[in-house]
Order: sequence, then C-alpha cells, then structure tokens
Amino acid sequence: MAVATREWEIRGACLIFHQPIKTGDVRVLASSSFLLVKKDWSSEIRLQAFKMLQHLVRLRWEELSPTEHRHFANVAVELMSGSAYCSEEWALKSQTAALVAEIVRRGELSLWQELLPSLISFSSKGPIQAELVSMTLRWLPEDITVHNEDLEGDRRRLLLRGLTQSLPDILPLLYTLLEKHFGAALNEAGRQQFDIAKQHAATVIATLNAINAYAEWAPVSDLAKFGIIHGCGILLSSPDFRLHACEFFKLVSPRKRPVDSSAPEFDAAMSSIFQILMNISRGFLYRSTSNPGIIEENEFEFTEYICESMVSLGSSNLPCIAGDSTVLSLYLQQMLGFFRHYKFALHFQSLLFWLALMRDLMSKAKVPHNVGGETPATGSLGSSSGQVDKEKKKLLDYVNDDTSGAILDISFLRLLKKEKALPETIVSLGTVELWSDDFEGKGEFSQYRSKLLELVRFVAANKPIIAGRIVTERIISIIKNPLLPPMPAQDLALMESMQLALENVVNTVFDGLGEFGGGNSEVQLTLCNIFDGLLQQLLALKWSEPVLVEVLGRYLDAFGPFMKYFPNAAGSVITKLFELLTSLPFAIKDPSTNSARHARLHICSSFIRIAKAADKSILPHMKGIADTMAYLQREGCLLRGEHNILGEAFLVMASAAGIQQQQEVLLWLLEPLSQQWIQAEWQNNYLSEPSGLVRLCTETSFMWSIFHTVTFFEKALKRSGYRKGNLNLQSCSIGNSAVLHPMASHLSWMLPPLLKLLRAIHSLWSPPVFQMLPSELKAAMMISNVEQTSLLGEGVPKTSKSASTSADGSQTDLSKEGNTEPNENDIRNWLKGVRDSGYNVLGLSTTVGNAFFKCLDIHSVVVALMENIQSMEFRHIRQLVHLVVVPLIKTCPVDLWEAWLETLLQPLFLHSQQALSSSWSSMLHESRAKVPDTTGMVASSDLKVEVMEEKLLRDLTREICALLSAIASPALNTGLPSLEQSGHANRIDVSSLQELDIYSQSSMVSFLMKRKGLALPVLQMCLEVFTWTDGEAVTKVSSFCATVILLAISTNNVELRQFVARDLFSAVIHGLTLESNAVISADLVGLCREIFVYLCDRDPAPRQVLLSLPAITPQDLQAFEEALTKTSSPKEQKQHMKSLLLLATGNKLKALAGQKSVNVITNMSARPRSSVGAPGSTVEEGDTLGLAAIFIHILLEAGERPFQSLSPKF
Repeated sequence: MAVATREWEIRGACLIFHQPIKTGDVRVLASSSFLLVKKDWSSEIRLQAFKMLQHLVRLRWEELSPTEHRHFANVAVELMSGSAYCSEEWALKSQTAALVAEIVRRGELSLWQELLPSLISFSSKGPIQAELVSMTLRWLPEDITVHNEDLEGDRRRLLLRGLTQSLPDILPLLYTLLEKHFGAALNEAGRQQFDIAKQHAATVIATLNAINAYAEWAPVSDLAKFGIIHGCGILLSSPDFRLHACEFFKLVSPRKRPVDSSAPEFDAAMSSIFQILMNISRGFLYRSTSNPGIIEENEFEFTEYICESMVSLGSSNLPCIAGDSTVLSLYLQQMLGFFRHYKFALHFQSLLFWLALMRDLMSKAKVPHNVGGETPATGSLGSSSGQVDKEKKKLLDYVNDDTSGAILDISFLRLLKKEKALPETIVSLGTVELWSDDFEGKGEFSQYRSKLLELVRFVAANKPIIAGRIVTERIISIIKNPLLPPMPAQDLALMESMQLALENVVNTVFDGLGEFGGGNSEVQLTLCNIFDGLLQQLLALKWSEPVLVEVLGRYLDAFGPFMKYFPNAAGSVITKLFELLTSLPFAIKDPSTNSARHARLHICSSFIRIAKAADKSILPHMKGIADTMAYLQREGCLLRGEHNILGEAFLVMASAAGIQQQQEVLLWLLEPLSQQWIQAEWQNNYLSEPSGLVRLCTETSFMWSIFHTVTFFEKALKRSGYRKGNLNLQSCSIGNSAVLHPMASHLSWMLPPLLKLLRAIHSLWSPPVFQMLPSELKAAMMISNVEQTSLLGEGVPKTSKSASTSADGSQTDLSKEGNTEPNENDIRNWLKGVRDSGYNVLGLSTTVGNAFFKCLDIHSVVVALMENIQSMEFRHIRQLVHLVVVPLIKTCPVDLWEAWLETLLQPLFLHSQQALSSSWSSMLHESRAKVPDTTGMVASSDLKVEVMEEKLLRDLTREICALLSAIASPALNTGLPSLEQSGHANRIDVSSLQELDIYSQSSMVSFLMKRKGLALPVLQMCLEVFTWTDGEAVTKVSSFCATVILLAISTNNVELRQFVARDLFSAVIHGLTLESNAVISADLVGLCREIFVYLCDRDPAPRQVLLSLPAITPQDLQAFEEALTKTSSPKEQKQHMKSLLLLATGNKLKALAGQKSVNVITNMSARPRSSVGAPGSTVEEGDTLGLAAIFIHILLEAGERPFQSLSPKF
C-alpha cells in the first residue's frame, strides 16, 4: 500500500511538473528533448520527446533567433540519419520526418532552400533514407490543402511559394525514388531477398504517400511533365502498390481546368489519365462479363477505386476528351458497363457519374423546361435544340436510345430492395446484387433510390418516348404475370417499386415547366397512345385484395399529370376509384384487421392527389363526384373520415375554378357541419364543466364526430384561398378593398365553440380537475409511447397508414371511428388530434384578413388559451405558441395591439419565464430538468426520462425564443431607425433621441418595452437565456436583443438604457463563456460592440462592466477605446471588441476559443495501408508522466544549462 501511495505521489509530482516545463525556458526544453530522442531511451520516451520538440516548433518557434533556427534544423536533419536503420520503429521514423517538416513549415523560405539539397543527397544513400525523405516531403504541403489557422496569411503563402518553386526538384526526385525502389523491390524479391525487398517496398509506399500530398495542388501539367502520372499508372498493375496508386488518381481526377495558357497541357494530362484508367477498366469489364467466377474479391475492391476515380474524372473533366469521339464513346460505354454491373458497389459509383452528367447536360440545355421535344422517328432532342449549347448538345447526343434504354432498364430493376424480395426473385436475377441494408457507406436506401429516380427523370426528359415505352412494357409484363391471382409477395414488391418509376416518368413527361411534347403534335400523340394503353390495362384489373387495391390506387394517382393534357381519361379514372372504394368492406368487426380501412382511406386521398395534378381537367366531373358522395352517404357507406378527405379533394378542385366556386363548395361542405356545431345543447352538455368532457370521451360516435369536424375545419382553411392566376378581379368589391377570403364568412360560427372545446381540454390538466378524473382518462393524458420514442431520438416506429401527422411529428389514426368502445389510446389520440387541429384552425384563421379579430372577443380567446397556462405541459405550450401565438402576433392589426397583445401575451410570458427559469436551474444544478410532462410517467430507465425532460425543455425554450424573434422581425418593427454602421464617427446625437412611446405604434418590441407587465418577464428571459446551454435558443433570441439595443440607443428611456448598458451587456459577455454559443459568437460580439460604441458616452455601465472582468486593466480599456476611434469600420471594431474580451477574461470565452483550432500534423503514427508489411510501432502514446520524470532527472544533472551546451551543434 505504501509503495502504491509513493508511486501516485511521484506520478502526481511529474504531472505537476510536466505542464510548467512546456512554458519554461525554450532552450532548456529543446536541449532536454534532443537528449531524450536518442536511441539510449525507450521507444515511449523517444516518441514523447519528439512530440515535445514539435510542440516547441509549433508554438514557441519565435522565441529562438534565426541562427538558433538553423542550428535546430541541422540537428533535426541529423536525427534523420540516426533513424535510418532497419530496426527503427515506423512510428519513430514518422515522428522524425514530421519534426523536420514542422521546422520547414514554421521557418523562412531560405531555410527550406538550404535543407532541400541535403535531403536530396540523403535520399540516395539507401531505401530507409529514401523512405525518411519521402515521409518528410509528404508532411510538408499538408497546410496548403488543409485549413490551419496557425499558418494563415503570409506564412502560408510563403510555404506555398517555396514548395511551388521547388517542384522542379521535388517531383523528379519522387519519380526517381518511385522508379528506382519499385525496380529494386522486384529484383530483390526475385532473388528471394525478402527483407531487403520489404525495405524498398516501404520506400515505394512512402513515396506514393508523398506524391498524393502534391496531387491536389501541384500543377497537373507538372505532374505529367515529370513522369508522376506515368509512374503511378504503371503501379496500377502491381498488386502490392495499386491501391496507393489509385489514391493518386482519385485526388488528381477532380482537379479544375485552368483558364490560362496552361489549359492545353492540362487537357493533355487529363486525357492521358483517361487512357490509363480506361485501359485498366477495359480488361476488368471483359473478364467479369465473360467469366465472373474468376474475379477475386480484392480485385473488386481495386476496381471500385478505379471506378471512383473514373467517376470523378468524368464528372469534372469530361470536356478534356470531348473532342475525341472515339475515346469519349469508349469512356461512356465503360461507365455504362459499370452501371450495368452485377456488383452493387460498381453500379453505385457509376450512378453518381450518370447523375452528374445528366444533371449538368439537362440543366445547361434547359431540357427539363421543354420535356418531350423528340423527333417522331427516334425521339431524340433534335427538334428543340435551338436553346442548346453546341458542346452540351454534342455530349447529349451520345446518350442515345440504346444508352437511355439500358439506364432505364437497370434503374427500374434496382428500385427493388433485397430485403423485400423473396429468394426466388433473387435467384431469377442471377448474380445481380440488389440493394441491401448490409451495405456500408452507401447511406440509406431512400437516399440511393432518390438518386436513381432523379436519373430516371433526367433520362425521361431527354427521351420521353423511350422512357414511356420501357416503363409501360415493364408494368404490363408484371400485371399480366400468369401467377395472378393471387399475386405473389415479390410481384407486389415489384409493383410498388414500378409505381415510383411510373410516377417519376409521368411527372417528368407531362408536368414539365415548358410546353408538353415540345409542341410537336406527333410526339404528343405517341406519348398519349403509350400511356393510355397502360391506363386501360390498369383500369381493366379486377383486384379486390386491400393491399392490391391500395397499389392500384397509387398507379392511378400517377396518371394525374397525364390527365392534365388528356382530360378524356379523367372520367374513367374517377369511376374506377369509386369502384375500388365500394369494393372494399365498409365496416369490419375485427379491429385488428385494418388493411381494408387503410385501403379505403388511400383511395379517398387519391382524389386529392389527382385533383392537384390534373388541374382543370377534373372540373367537369365535380357534379358527378358530389352525387356519388351524396349517394354513398345516404346509403351509410361512407365514414366521416373518408367524407372529410373527399371534401378536401373538392376544395382542391374548386381552387382551380376560382373564388366563387370555392365559396359554393365551402358552403356545400360546411353547412351540414354548422347545423350540429353551433347547437348549444352539445356545448352545454359536454363543455360547460369538466365532467361533461369525461362523458364525451365515453360516447364514441359523437366524440369522433367532433374530431372529424375540427379536422375538416383545418383542411378547409388549408385548401381554400387564392390560387395564382385564378383571382377573378370582377369578384372584388368596389374600390380598393381586398377580395374576401372564402373562409372569412364562416369563422364567426366556427371559432366560438372551438374555443370552448379547447378551454375544456386545457382544464383537464388543472390539479383540482385532474384529481377527479377516471384512471383511464388520466392515463390517456400521459405522454404517448410514440412521443417518447421521438423525444429519445430513436426514430418514430412505423405507424398506421391511415394516420394523420400533427405538427410535432406524432400521428393520429383516422380509422378508429368504427370501434365501439374507446380505449386509452383512442382517447389520447382524440385529445391530441383535437388540440393540434384546433390550434391549427386558430392559427390559420388569423391569416384570413381581419375577420378573425372582428368575430372574436379577446376575453374569450384569453380564457380559452391562457386560463390554465400554469397547468399546461411544456409540449402543449410549445404547440400553442407555434401554431397560434406566432401567427396571431404576425397578423394582428396595429390598432388592436393594445386590446389583444398585452392581454394574451402577459400570462404566457410570466408563466414561461418562471417555468423555464426553474427547469433550467434544476437541470444545470441537479442534472434533471423536472418538466411537468414526465410527472407520473413510467419509463424503462431514469436516464431516458432525463433525456426526454431535457428535450422538452430545450424545445419550449427555443419556441419561446422563436416567438421573441418573430416579435422583433422587420415586418413588425417598420418604424425603427437603422444604425449607420460607421462606429464612433457618427455616434447618436443625444438631442435627436425620441420617447419610447413614439415607436410603440410602429414597433412591436417598443410596444412590449412600454408595458412593464410584458417587458419585465421578457427581459428577464433574455438575460437568463445567455446562462442556459442552448446555442439555438441564443441564436433565436439575439435578434430580439439587437432590437432592444437599438431602442436603447435611439430613445431617451433611462430604464431601458441602463438595462442594456449593464445587465444585457454582462449577460451577452457571459453567453460567450459557453461553448454552446460558438455558432452565434460573431453576432454576440457584434451586440457587445453596439452597446459599447453607442452607449459608453451616455452611461458609465459599459466601461464598468468591462473593468469588472478578471484580467483587464484600465490601460487595456484605454488602448481599446483609442483603437476604436481610429476606425469607422464595424467589422474592425468587432475584431477589437473580440480581442479585448478575450484579453479581459483571460481567454475564458469558450464560444470564441471554440473557433480556433491548434495545428497538429495528422496521421503521425498511423501506418499507411500497404500490401507490403513493414515494421509497425507498438508504442503507447497517451502517457506522458514517465517523460516528465525523465525531464526532472535530466534538468537536475544539467543544472538547467542552455541547450547549446547539450548539443554538439550549439
């Protein structure tokens, strides 16, 4: 025990000593470190000593004189000689080379010029020496391509210039080393001298790593001129070195073409790279096609790297070979070969090329705006090539019918996911690898599929007839499968994947921004016949299984854009949809059998999608749809949820017809609802007291009737309004009055009962009411499992297809109205659905002109929304603010601010400030937010509860800050003056200051500041937000603070000025101490600058706040103010403020410190990949205590002599 205690005491003493030694005398540090890198010490100590020397060079180089710089460099170069033996560990050799590179990076240009000849000479002495030189050359240019604040400005430019000037020496040296040691490695291996061969191989790998460090920035013409491209191309044939050589081509392939006189040389170099990579690809594609079994896995890996380079090369530099039709054609054939390859990795790489190519060609040629412009014979782009640049047109011509057809065939095949296909399907595809969730580094299937479909759209835009024929033939071949019926599962998966293909092709061909078919009637007729043929096949299907009916409905949805140009098809599609709807069972006794209900809801929603896409083509059928709806309703064959969806489709149809048609449709849909909604009987029975709402939750039919009424109000508000181009000026009232919104006349009867309903729901959470509720209702009020999963970030579980998504991402099942007894989950869904839709109705109603504010009494609104604000849970307050309060304050007329805003916002701000302050204090001090939402909740672990509490707290904090940001928006503060961004030069004239009240009718922030009941909680929250660790909240509230600062500067309000000059200034500075605010730190420094520049002469507080900081002196402040007077640039003044704050706080401002990165040479001890095994390092790099103890020993022996006495060079 005593021994262990003694050991910890020694280690503690070493640790205490270790940090001060770094800041001690630089020469002592250098001397000690140079002693410790000698072979006499263990590998661990030597490794740490090298790091100490790098630390010295990186951070304390300026403390040495120029003469000492050269001595230091010479000693470091000598260390390379000492490391040049075969038993030296790779990590130590790497650190030695890195030290020399660090010296060059920190030194002058002349120092590099002096060292280069000695390095060249040293490299000729043997393979190990050559390896060390290559390592050094590899580390030198890292700061050219990797951002590094320590080498910004002149030093970085000097390094780039020095290395650029040295390229005629460096590149030939690297080529010579590559050629010499590659040949030597082969020769020695042939002579069975494997140890020597490994030394040469290690040199080849080090040289390739060095070459790769120059591939991103050295002129491509130089890389070709000095043989680098040729040498790396040769190594592609060597199994031991080809992966490293691939890295070179991967880096050089995306290089941008210069615009100066060196462009022809660049083109020639890139053309040679094309030839090198294509030669490799040609052999692989031939072998893998003719005999796939002979290809080994490592060759697939190598070819994937080659394909990746070819993709990069073609995506960036295809014009370099555009003049050679033979080479270009061969390249495109090879990329098509990769796209068609059975190995998914190769197909995936090629997909990126074809997508980039088609995106570029079609966007530059503007083809998507003129889709379908084909000649009748071939369907090529020729007839509309007037807009197309010649070079782009030439490249586009290579994407001919055969190429386009092959791309579409493969794309449609690969839309199928392996996990959804049965083994029989996979066997039928042969060696083709479908997408699998097991693939790594390819993202999600949805991301891959979206890329594939984007490519399909580009090809369809270029070749619409080809795309139409292929997708039609493929779908018909599936639906005519002799296995039907019943349809096997894999065919269902194929049908679902091909529906996406059809949808994208139809949208591209018929829904482009330009004229359909390029205005060519023959092309239009051809396309019409193709798609009409497929449509007739689909209409003839007699599928009755719910899953198949749903798939068929999706196929009919896809024809919406087609019907826009061929309206004759609309009638048969509508008839078929109603046929499918009525073929499904209306009521299902077993609640677990949901597929039929889901299918019915999907068919109903198909009317919405078709109405949106078909535009006016659907208008002649509105009466027929209405008659069918009425018939189904009379027969009791249409549920309320289904009726609502069809009603929403009607509103979409009406929006294409104009305001008058919308008003008629709304009257037809809403009048039956209003007759029940406005009745006092149900309001008195269920909404007059909490027990009434409890009774309502037991009466299933009426409960869901209320739900569907509220949700339809929401749909009506969302779908009604003015569609661009359909505003009928004749319907405007006389004069300049605005056109009345179609929903305006309905708000007066819709909203009052809704407010009563929301008030009743809110009351359930008040403690006296909650205690009297039945247990089932109490349980339904708890946070749901879906919401818990979302808060925990675990991904929302798959939900019902008939679910309606609310604003927070949770969902309410619309198919529950058929159940007889509501259970806990049904009540929870009902409460949440009515609350969210009710909030949305109120928020959307505020946008209907002034009708909302005219038809409601503010008292009824405040009672409904704020009466029980103190009992509301955080997630509910967030929804209320987001959906109701923010839209309301944005649309409230100025003349109603007095009546509405103060009454509505005061209880909200008071409660929010108190609740947030309490929860944040609890979280910061006790690590528990303690929000009301989780009270009584049963979770699988306390940790999960803590995570949910923090998420709920942060969400509400951000929403309240977003509300303040909205209040400070320019649109609500039009009357405020703007600060002239000229610093001290134009300080505000005190005589021009206004009363705060002057702005209260043109600035909502001024309106708030004038009323203490609103201002006090808001300003308190502003101060506290800067103490909370939430950068997003600070980002949102900073715009509000900026407006408050502007008011303090522009008005003569003493209280506001004192608050800003002292309290807000201190809070913003404190906010900069939190690393979480790094993202907004520049804006916070800007706020500090405005407060000081504009208020320091009117109030002593800004100077007092700065002088109270721990590390500032009066002289520092005086120097800062003098610096401010010398510039009128806000940018420069902000920089002065930033520097002062860092100085005054002793560099304690983490938000600012987080922006600065310390430069380190990366990959110092990581062994580069290699097929040739070179000795690795087993050194542990994490423990530095042993090194500190050695330092103590050395310094005691040396008597802390200067480092000149410890090194023969000094």
